[in-house]
Amino acid sequence: MQKTRSKESCKVAVLGAGHGGMAMAAHMALMGHKVNLFNRGKERLWGVRSTGAIEITGEVEGFGELNMATNDIAEAIRGIELIMVVVPAYGHKWIAEQIAPHLVDGQVIVLHPGRTLGALEFKQVLIAHKVTAEVIIAEAQTFIYASRASGPSQVHIFRIKHSIPVASVRAHLIPIVIEKLRRIYPQFVPGDNIFKTSFENIGSVFHPALCVMNAGWIENEIDFQFYHEGVTPSVARILERIDDERVRVAEALGIRAITAREWLYMAYSTTGHSLYESMKKNSGYRGILAPRSLKMRYLEEDIPCSLVPMASVGNMLNVNTDTMDSIIRMGSIINAKDYRAAGRTVENLGIAGMSLRDLRLLAIGEARM
Repeated sequence: MQKTRSKESCKVAVLGAGHGGMAMAAHMALMGHKVNLFNRGKERLWGVRSTGAIEITGEVEGFGELNMATNDIAEAIRGIELIMVVVPAYGHKWIAEQIAPHLVDGQVIVLHPGRTLGALEFKQVLIAHKVTAEVIIAEAQTFIYASRASGPSQVHIFRIKHSIPVASVRAHLIPIVIEKLRRIYPQFVPGDNIFKTSFENIGSVFHPALCVMNAGWIENEIDFQFYHEGVTPSVARILERIDDERVRVAEALGIRAITAREWLYMAYSTTGHSLYESMKKNSGYRGILAPRSLKMRYLEEDIPCSLVPMASVGNMLNVNTDTMDSIIRMGSIINAKDYRAAGRTVENLGIAGMSLRDLRLLAIGEARM
């Protein structure tokens, strides 16, 4: 159990009041920061509005008293220096469209996480809306909390991850982003560039395939521990193949992406001789139950916003992604949605046909989209 309080108070907006947004808003408020919480739907905020606070249990315990809980996004970000976007990746585009008219110079926007090429998509939306404010758009490699909302104004934090790389669209601005984040969280560290944070998206390895391979249990609403009981040696071999394809696409971009086993050590200090062993030994996953439906973000977010862009870049760079393609296809069949057509592809991200040189220049902010 942690009880921490920051020395310097920050003004922060958390956009999204789901499992992650509730945890982040509550913990930052508990640390003494002035936090505005925004959510699109009113029903998510009624409990928080009635109490003015969010109760936290688990690794952190206490009551985080919020400055504001609102459905007005302009009100939420007014006078705010740090904007934390904590919504499923398929909601990034909508958030960008909504905040575009209200942004002002100096604001820092961080996607928690960006999934794959989220910051690039966000930037493209702001360009399309002719935003002239000088803002920084950044993305975290993963979400800092393993958490679940446990009530209308309650959240349980299973684990706070140890080290989370962050990168901005213009790589030379990464130190500014880190300086602001470190006033709240010591866990954030500089990432190399947005392609590295995007391809170190480990949710792409774990989430979609685990759902597809455990579809029967999930649809029958059988309670089981998702990462512990849902992973068997054969399932882990599928995850390892997806992981290998992800690393190889990154290599084709000239990037050394960490493996899933390396990530488990970095985020949770968990080691093992195989991915199966590492996942089984990770105490941070203990107690996290599987979803009760296949129409949820592990497929609806992680396929179009993680696997699709990875496979799309891989196809452009002539890297084999057969296992990713299979999971994209099976997930699309399961939920009767064409995730490839709806997802982030090199075409709709505006990078189709770019040379490796131009892609690398784009990552550091020296090439135009």
